Amino acid sequence: MIGSVNVEDDPADGWFPESVAADYDDPRGANAPEVVTPAVDVLEELADGPVLEFAVGTGRIAAPLAARGVPVSGIELSRAMAARIAGKPGGDAVDVVLGDMTTTRVGGRFSLVYLVYNTISNVTTQDGQVDVFRNAAAHLRPGGLFLVEVGLPDLRRLPPGQDTVPFAMEAGAAGGYVGFDQYDVVTQQFTSNHVTVSPDGTGSFRRLPFRYAWPAEMDLMARIAGMRLKHRWADWDRSELTADSTKHVSVWEKTRA
Repeated sequence: MIGSVNVEDDPADGWFPESVAADYDDPRGANAPEVVTPAVDVLEELADGPVLEFAVGTGRIAAPLAARGVPVSGIELSRAMAARIAGKPGGDAVDVVLGDMTTTRVGGRFSLVYLVYNTISNVTTQDGQVDVFRNAAAHLRPGGLFLVEVGLPDLRRLPPGQDTVPFAMEAGAAGGYVGFDQYDVVTQQFTSNHVTVSPDGTGSFRRLPFRYAWPAEMDLMARIAGMRLKHRWADWDRSELTADSTKHVSVWEKTRA
């Protein structure tokens, strides 16, 4: 966390060192069964052979998918995150390679490559995001699919002169939490900011950099990589994307070698 140093944190783990990985599997929020199961259902249906997850993290999605009998491999930059995969049901079947999803290659050809939970935005340049698409295509067999789940920037809530949008505020006997995003609409850079206050009044501040890209921009990235759009939904329930949608789940098909 910014403002403190954890001796267990390895700088090679980037933004997801041990101090973050230790709490990443909180059973609420993104790890709740009602969130995980619909994603795994869709991925299992799309898979027609081995699959590869970019930024596999602690195996939130990969482990339950592997537990259903789908052959799953993963690429993960953070050793601290990846170390937790094998301890989950199905996780011991996930073959994990440590590396950067923009460049790291895994042996074999896959029916599906997927990248979930906004992680494409952790790549903070347009060139880097194009490289993610290119690397996905390089792993796919002809006709293979690349799926991305990512939030849509909340720019409609920005009045003139404002660059910050709050997204969470919690307060109680156990302390408090405030989360807000800060946007630069010229560069498409934004930061996600997390302020946590403990019951004794001490606090921490964590600030993570991101880059947002509109669905149309991602379609162009896919074309550069030799893929074309096959599906686009507002969520894992395959609902229609609308102007009020807060995220999209998009699937592109590899069309050329």
